[in-house]
Amino acid sequence: MGSATFALPSLNRLFERGYEITGVITQPDKPSGRGQTVQSPPVKRRAFDLHLPIYQPSSLKTEETQSLIQALRLDVIVVVAYGKILPPWLLQFPSYGCINVHGSILPKYRGAAPVHWAIANGEKSTGVCTMLLDEGLDTGPLYLCRETLIDPNETTAELYNRLADLGADALIDTLEGVMNSSLKPTPQDNSKATFAPILKKEHGFIDWHMAAVEIHNRVRAFNPWPGTVAKFRGVTCKIVKTAIGESAEAQARQPAAPLQSGSIVVARGSLAVVCGDGALLEIVLIQPENRKVVSGADFANGARIHPDEKFEALLDN
Repeated sequence: MGSATFALPSLNRLFERGYEITGVITQPDKPSGRGQTVQSPPVKRRAFDLHLPIYQPSSLKTEETQSLIQALRLDVIVVVAYGKILPPWLLQFPSYGCINVHGSILPKYRGAAPVHWAIANGEKSTGVCTMLLDEGLDTGPLYLCRETLIDPNETTAELYNRLADLGADALIDTLEGVMNSSLKPTPQDNSKATFAPILKKEHGFIDWHMAAVEIHNRVRAFNPWPGTVAKFRGVTCKIVKTAIGESAEAQARQPAAPLQSGSIVVARGSLAVVCGDGALLEIVLIQPENRKVVSGADFANGARIHPDEKFEALLDN
C-alpha cells in the first residue's frame, strides 16, 4: 500500500527480492496542477510497469474493500506513504500485521510531513523506522531504525530521496527478521514524541524577524510546496534558494545606520536580506509571481533596488 514517490524504492526492492506481491493498493487518480489534469499516483505507474495487479479503492471502510483484501490471501501488508489511515479491521487482518516505513527516527516527528519539519527545525540528523502499525498516528512498536546526517544545505527533495532508499533497505531487513522470528517490535517512548503536521500554505510565509538560519532552513524545507514567499513592491516572490551571509553591518553601504528586518542589501554582485538576528540571508534564486526563476543578482539588477527598500512578509499586508 503506497502512493507517493517515497514508496517507490520499497516497491522496487520487494519486486527485485522476489517477494510475491499479490496486489498494489494506491490512492485514486486525482486532478493536479494548474490545468487540473488527472494524474495517477507514482506507485500506480510503477506497478503498471512491473505488471502487478493494481487496486484504487476510494475508501478502506467498505465491504467491497474488505472482500478485496480477503481475496488477495496476503500474509503481510507493507505500507509506505499511502496517505490514508488504515481502519482497525485491516490492521488486524494479515498474520504478520501491517509494517510501515516512516521517514523519521520515531517517536520524533510523528505525522504527515516528517522530512519537511526535520529540515525546517534545523535538525542535524534524522532517519527512517519500520514499525508495526496500530490504531494511533505513528505510535506502533518499532522494528528497525536507521539514522543519517542532514547536510546544512540539503533540501527536502534531496533528503526525501535518500530516506526512501534507506527505508527500502530497512524494510527488507525487517521482513526477513519478522518472517524468521528473529526480530520483535519494541514499544515507543511516548514521552519523547514530537509531531510533524501536514503542511499548509501559510507555513511558507517568511517572517523576516526570524534568525537567518531559521529562514534558510524553511527555504530548504518548503520547496517546492508550499514554497517560501515574501512580497516586493506588492508582488509575491518565491524565495527558491538561499545562503547564510555575514552580518548586516559588515556588508551594508552605511554600517552606522540601523537596518530593519527585511531590509535589502545589494553589494558585491549579490542580493541579501537583513534578518531578525542581524545576519544577512543571501537570496541565491528567486521567482517573482508569474515569471521564471532568476538569480538574486539578476533580480536586483532588473529591479534597480533603492537603498531603503524591503521585502515584506505576506502577513504584513
